[in-house]
Formats: sequence, structure tokens, C-alpha cells
Amino acid sequence: MSEMIERRVPGARTNVETVVVNSRFVTTVIPVSSVDDAKAELRAIRLQMPDANHHVYAYRIGHANSVIDGMSDDGEPSGTSGPPVLAVLRGSGLGDILIVVTRYFGGTKLGTGGLVRAYSEAARAGLEAVPVRLKIARTLLGIELPYPLFEQAKRIIDAHEGVIEDQQFTEIVTLMVRFKSSLTPNVCAALTELSAGRVTPVVLEETT
Repeated sequence: MSEMIERRVPGARTNVETVVVNSRFVTTVIPVSSVDDAKAELRAIRLQMPDANHHVYAYRIGHANSVIDGMSDDGEPSGTSGPPVLAVLRGSGLGDILIVVTRYFGGTKLGTGGLVRAYSEAARAGLEAVPVRLKIARTLLGIELPYPLFEQAKRIIDAHEGVIEDQQFTEIVTLMVRFKSSLTPNVCAALTELSAGRVTPVVLEETT
């Protein structure tokens, strides 16, 4: 089963602006599902705001033990922008997310500490504004059972909020049913008990 049954992810693309000593920071928070998605979104932002001085970014793809992190200072002094944005992102608990902090230089240098604070605050502002949703892991089970057990199995499926995606009636009944991953152990146990061990559901696919 998936390590994370429910994952907190951004619910929608969100933009927030902050101003620090005349420099304007445009924070864009974007849901992404892969590193390629994140890179494509970053390219699009560069095209949308070509006159900006920097497009600092950080992303986190995945959750738990399968997280891919990435970040860049994009020309700002090393360590003053990308790492602070990534640190704020890590602290949020969100995954499948890209933050791009676009800076329009206002004519006054902020210094190393000032840059760290400005980028951290811009990232926090974006994360505070973004709506959050739960991404729920789901499992597709293949179930083969004899006809006399079909109606009882159907009741078990309904009780566990299963969605039948395909069903075939030949010598036996073959079902493909999708459940929340958190419910699949109970489903499997109920079907095994119903059939006295003759029915063993098979995991066909896991998605999040």
C-alpha cells in the first residue's frame, strides 16, 4: 500500500505580491506532479515576466520517503534565496508543489540577511494564501468470484465506497473496483471471509 494515504497538496495556482525596500516580489505557488511539470511551469513564468531580475524557485515532488527536492538562487548570492524558500516549503508539509519567487529589483541592495528574510517572507506569504486539498491514494483491485457470492460481494463493495470500473460475467464474475487505499485491507479481509478464502483480490494499480 502507499506510504501516504492522504497527502496535502496545493489546491490551485496562487499569486501573491510583497514589497521590501522598493523591490517587488511576486510569489507563484503551483500544483505539479513531476519534476518535468515543475520545469515547464518555471519556463512559462520566465516567459510571462521576462523583465524580472530573478526567478528563484523551490519544489517538492512526492511525499514521505519518496520526495524529490529542487531549488535555485537564479543569480542571487549563493544561499540567500533558493535554500530559504525550500526551507519554508519543507516546513509547510505540502507536496507536489512549486514555488517561484520572482523579484523586480527596486534599486536598493538588501544585503545577505535582508535577501534571506525577503525570500522567506515571500514564500510564507504564498503558502499562507494557497488553498490546500487532500490528495487521496486509491487502489484498483481485481476480484474474481463465483456467481453465488456476487450480491454479497457487491454489498461489501458498496459499504467500502468502491467504484466498479469494469465487470465481466463469464464462467465466473470478474470485477475491477477502485477503493480508497486506506479501505483496501478491510475490503480484502471481508471478501476473503465471505468466500472462506477462495476469493483473493489482486492489486492492479495504485494512484494518488
